[in-house]
Amino acid sequence: MTTVNLYSYNCREVRAYMAAFLFAVGNIILPQLFHLMPQGGMIWLPIYFFTLIGAYKYGWQVGLMTALASPLLNSFLFSMPAPEVLPAIITKSVLLALGAGYAAHRFRKVSVLLLLAVVLFYQTAGTLAEWLYTGSLSAALQDFRIGVPGMLMQVTGGYIFVKHILN
Repeated sequence: MTTVNLYSYNCREVRAYMAAFLFAVGNIILPQLFHLMPQGGMIWLPIYFFTLIGAYKYGWQVGLMTALASPLLNSFLFSMPAPEVLPAIITKSVLLALGAGYAAHRFRKVSVLLLLAVVLFYQTAGTLAEWLYTGSLSAALQDFRIGVPGMLMQVTGGYIFVKHILN
């Protein structure tokens, strides 16, 4: 584990909104790039990337704002994600923000193992929620079937961003 500077911004601070805005912009641009390849969004899960980084580095409140704004703005601007899958994606985004914020606050360190635990938490709990929403276990398990590269990107890329780029 590596100690890094972790900051907790709260909703009463302008910098929390600025950070959430920047991370949401990242969560808008990154999916557009990945959607240039066939099934890029489903394989690489880019809409979650900056939510993880924002929540881990700046706290659950920044993460939560990013988690809510990103899928809603993407859906409004680009019709992706489609409105019918928004509840599942928002649920996973919120779980990710809360899980990452909790892990960062609790351990005050970043490691690949901690980020892996956060990603597995939000994906597992989110899969169960998606199964309840859709009634389809097959649809709910899609991220585990084809989204493993995206989960690995979140863990490794998240570690690099939190430890080296935003430190």
